[in-house]
Amino acid sequence: MDVGVIGVGMMGRNHARVYSELKAVDSLYLYDLNGEAARDLAGTFGATVSPTVEDLLRSVDAVSVCVPTPYHFSVATRVLDAGVPLLIEKPICATAEETRRLIGKIPDGLVVGVGHIERFNPIVPEIKKIVRDPLYIEMKRHNPASSRVSGSSVVEDLMIHDVDIMRNVLLPDGNYHLAGSGNQDVCSALFSFGETPVYLSASRKSSKKIRMIYIEEEEFTVEGDFMAQEIYIHRKPGRYAVEDERYVQENIIEKVLVNKQEPLKLELSTFLDCVAQGRAFPVSPAQALVNMEICEEVARCFAA
Repeated sequence: MDVGVIGVGMMGRNHARVYSELKAVDSLYLYDLNGEAARDLAGTFGATVSPTVEDLLRSVDAVSVCVPTPYHFSVATRVLDAGVPLLIEKPICATAEETRRLIGKIPDGLVVGVGHIERFNPIVPEIKKIVRDPLYIEMKRHNPASSRVSGSSVVEDLMIHDVDIMRNVLLPDGNYHLAGSGNQDVCSALFSFGETPVYLSASRKSSKKIRMIYIEEEEFTVEGDFMAQEIYIHRKPGRYAVEDERYVQENIIEKVLVNKQEPLKLELSTFLDCVAQGRAFPVSPAQALVNMEICEEVARCFAA
């Protein structure tokens, strides 16, 4: 099918690269207010530059919206008005209120997905299979400072990935209490689902890039690395002892076999499959709205 990308910043460039590699894509169309940037990228991937958004929408069967977050609502509205299936990069809109308005504009039967890319990280479905009754969950997402981010706090920029996994994968049901602290660049949030604490932290000030998940259950502990796409299960030690005044324990450590794949390639190929078959994308606008509502709750904790 013919596919378009609106916005050729960092994420737009990645979308264009992956689409150019997918066999399901025939022609690729690009649009950006910065025409020179669009032409440069088109030359790299053999794409066609559209002079306007409307021209692009007349040419394609599906489109990725990769413009800066403050413009998601207005651009996505134009795509919806044209009746073209779309994938909107996360966060779906700048606010939960905008998201509700956008959802109200989606025609029945039109495929609309949201690009929460970590949902397509191969470790996520594997962890979902392993976890049964978590006693404690922790996720860290720490980054060095980046010039690409503007107009959003660290909550909507980074923590939202782990909010999505927490709420839509691990703990989709149940109420919680929330305590949070931080600022625009560093934040922590403690969710209490009954007796199960879920601790999320995110930073744009770190000197080390961290993408980790840690889950404790009664009989085992799971550690996952989103970047390395690795999972380890630590079984309870078979022996505790003190030897030469040192505490010693024997653990069984299992490395889970993960079929490593590029999450964005999985995400975009899934999107095109959904468009071709007319089925719903796994990350729905309704789920993205829940993520935005939780992020705004967290942001209010440190705004106060």
